[in-house]
Amino acid sequence: MNTNENNNPHTKYPVPPFNTDTQRPPGIEQAMSPKADHGEESYQGNGLLQNKKVIITGGDSGIGRAVAIAFAREGADILISYLDSVEDSDAKETARLVEEAGREAILVRGDITDPDHCRSIVNTAASRFGQIDILVNNAAYQMSHDNMAEITEEEWDRTFRTNIHAMFYLAKAAVQHMPPGSSIINTTSVNAYDPTPILLPYAATKGAIQNFTANLAQQLLQQQTGIRVNAVAPGPIWTPLIPSTMPNANEFGKDTPMGRPGQPVEVAWAYVFLASDRASYISGATIPVTGGRVTI
Repeated sequence: MNTNENNNPHTKYPVPPFNTDTQRPPGIEQAMSPKADHGEESYQGNGLLQNKKVIITGGDSGIGRAVAIAFAREGADILISYLDSVEDSDAKETARLVEEAGREAILVRGDITDPDHCRSIVNTAASRFGQIDILVNNAAYQMSHDNMAEITEEEWDRTFRTNIHAMFYLAKAAVQHMPPGSSIINTTSVNAYDPTPILLPYAATKGAIQNFTANLAQQLLQQQTGIRVNAVAPGPIWTPLIPSTMPNANEFGKDTPMGRPGQPVEVAWAYVFLASDRASYISGATIPVTGGRVTI
């Protein structure tokens, strides 16, 4: 659908029911139906992040890919962190889109539940770029369960280690390389406010991220570092996580007031704003991008 001809938020993008196949976690972009919009054709930069140096975790697909495209077209060089070889093709496509915008792309594969790997990501970016201006903590793990009895201790631990522990490891390492005016942006979720029962571990981590964001923002400002910390709270967004981890993916997003899931490009604008100097007086805040789902 041509988004330039349709500004009605209810119908601007595909509306369920969809015809999508179930994928194995973590899912890949190539198997998505309908295809997600990451801004490949629509996002136009305005020089808001010229020559900024960025780390994006989970940058291979979904929201991470959309943020990478937007940041590159705003003038940033980007390190794209992703998990494993299943995602190689998605990561390479994201890198291609960054480079097509005339910016440098660095791919780093590995598990961010490992503190040493988090430090390696930061050290690689600092070595290649000279400094780090923006850290986007976006990678996440989720699975769906109707009953708490189905959730193993291993899964509970993995969800927290991926979604919140890694944010601490990365932020702790990165702030040493971030000059005043830099920005940390964490991906929380509408689930921090309105938890989905089948996503118990995931929703719990998103509440923790909300608190971590507010607390770290205060700490870094009190220390006069000049580093701002904010979050984006997406609602149901059409990413590979959905057909690979959610039941009834063909109906995904139908229960929002807008009646559809959001597209990754619709979330990317919030990250660009928070990363830019336009948001110089904003720290400890969360921007909800939820299709009308309430976050108060």
